Parts: sequence; structure tokens; C-alpha cells
Amino acid sequence: MKLEQLLSQKGPGILGKWLNLALETYPSDAHRFLKKQKDRFANPVGTTIEREIKSLYEELLREIDPERVSPILDRIVRIRAVQEFSPSQAVAFIFSLKYLVRRELEKELRENELFDDLPGFEARVDEVGLLAFDIYMKCREKLYEIRAREARAEVSGLLRKAGMIGMVPVWKAGIEKDNGG
Repeated sequence: MKLEQLLSQKGPGILGKWLNLALETYPSDAHRFLKKQKDRFANPVGTTIEREIKSLYEELLREIDPERVSPILDRIVRIRAVQEFSPSQAVAFIFSLKYLVRRELEKELRENELFDDLPGFEARVDEVGLLAFDIYMKCREKLYEIRAREARAEVSGLLRKAGMIGMVPVWKAGIEKDNGG
């Protein structure tokens, strides 16, 4: 038996525990709600996380293709970025899968002599974790850009109302190079 076959066979049990680990990162009231509320309209966050963790697990059973994995990660990590998770909190659930697999499959790994195959799987988990971190940072950058744009618009509106709009220089998003002229 290959490791991927074992992971596929034991997938439902591992997925349930992995989902629970991801949801445990939320405050206790939110965790209970996200776990118990099954209506996708009443609980879009929990539904999305559950669906995408399942897709992510399936991707981890084969060669990682960033083109396939990135959209899955984006749907999970975008939620966590908006919810003000720190970078480590936002992506830690991914890395927890390595511990979970070792714990849940210890007996089978030993019986089937699959411990030597585990580093390949764990490297894929690490690769996905790093992709998730990149996605988180892009989401946070976008949030900061939006907030800065909103702040500029608010200040500009206040200055316009105060009749002081001509006294303030126009803000630009980037720094322009001096071309010597």
C-alpha cells in the first residue's frame, strides 16, 4: 500500500479532525457556531472552510500544482485575512495536518513501512503552507490599500467641505522617481 492510498482511505476521519483544528482557531462561540450550523447561507464561512479543506486535502494527495491549489487556499485565507488573524494564526491549520496524519496513522504507517514516504507528503504540506502565507500577505496588502484609499477620500472630503482642498498636495499611491528634470 502507498501512503497516498492510505491517506485517501482514511481521508474522511482525518478531514473531520483537520476541519476541527482549523475551526478551533476561532473564539469558542464562533467555533461552536461554525461547526454546528450546516446551512450554507447562515454559515458561509464554515461552509467555505469545510468545502475548501476537503479540496485542499485531495490536492495534497498528488503533486502540488500552484495553479490548482492557489484558488482553494485563497478562498480560505482571504476569510482569515479579513478576520484579522495574524499570519501565523491564518496558516497554522495547514501545518497541523502533518501532526494529525502522524498521530492518526501511526499504526498503519508502521505496519505498512510507510514512514519513509511521509517526508514527501509533509513537504507538500509545507509547500501549501508557504503558498497560503503568500496569499495571506497579498490579501492584507489589498486591505491596507483599500483602507488608505478610504482614509484619503475621507480627508479629501473634509478638506473640500472646509474649503481647504487647494492647500493640500495630491497623494499618489507610489513613489515616483526623479528623472533629473
